Amino acid sequence: MQLSSDKFKKRCAQRRISLGDVLKQAGVSRTAYYSLIRKESVLPKSILRIASHLSISPVALLDNDDAKIKQIRRLQAKANVISSKYPECDRDVIFRTLLNLEKPPVERLRRALIRARQPTIHK
Repeated sequence: MQLSSDKFKKRCAQRRISLGDVLKQAGVSRTAYYSLIRKESVLPKSILRIASHLSISPVALLDNDDAKIKQIRRLQAKANVISSKYPECDRDVIFRTLLNLEKPPVERLRRALIRARQPTIHK
């Protein structure tokens, strides 16, 4: 699976944001981006070898659940609405909060406890 620079640029244009800004916000260097674009496949070689051995497409090994994609898009739209009402709030934090609210309370607590144990969070 090769990444398409045209698709990246088209998405950036649709959102009226420069490629450089997207890369900066995503924490991806330009060097890393152009390295990925030049690669024949962005999948790890081990996945390609496993798929080849099984005589299947590497895509068949990837989890491509349409329900998950629809859920994420629904939550992104909801986060956009909330962030437009409250521009002082970080849209990504709103999205993660909405995503966590869909998890069972025990799972939310478990994740919170794991995050609380990370020393860099409290600096």
